[in-house]
Amino acid sequence: MAPGPSPEAAYAPEERARLRDIAAASIRHGLTQGAPLAVGLGTLPAKLREPRATFVTLERSGRLRGCIGTLEARRPLAQDVADQAYAAAFRDPRFVPLEAGELPDLELKISVLSPPEALSAEAARALPDTLRPGIDGLIIEDGPHRATFLPSVWAQLPDPQDFVAALRQKAGLPPAGSNPNLRAFRYTTEEF
Repeated sequence: MAPGPSPEAAYAPEERARLRDIAAASIRHGLTQGAPLAVGLGTLPAKLREPRATFVTLERSGRLRGCIGTLEARRPLAQDVADQAYAAAFRDPRFVPLEAGELPDLELKISVLSPPEALSAEAARALPDTLRPGIDGLIIEDGPHRATFLPSVWAQLPDPQDFVAALRQKAGLPPAGSNPNLRAFRYTTEEF
């Protein structure tokens, strides 16, 4: 099944608020305990206990402060959000660990990913023509090289050629060229 735009109401406002609260609590817990929050799943709605892959993005004053996630659903959604929020705050290698003084200005975004759809070899060779700008996230793999861009990256790279070239560079590949072993997967997200 090909991914499509995530339904607007896949998660109800109260479920979204609960996930945001869990992410914020995990960051606060990390500041005092040095570990992500262990989420008590028993009282959560069933949708928040389903295995899902997530990314948590942190921004401060409109600038990226951390972004970590997973591409494969391995944990219940609520726990994955807690783990990724902690990792974005304290383990993103591009940034120093978050400090308590940064909390008041911190904005967090949660992206819940659809299962990745493998693209055919032909589609992988013609990625710029295959992608749906603003909708598709993309994973590329070629041997040890792997990288992803969330759909939100289209805001900075709206041209499909530029989007693919930048992702190839992120993966450690030349920005253009033919890679016969390149594998590509697309996915959608619900971001809040």
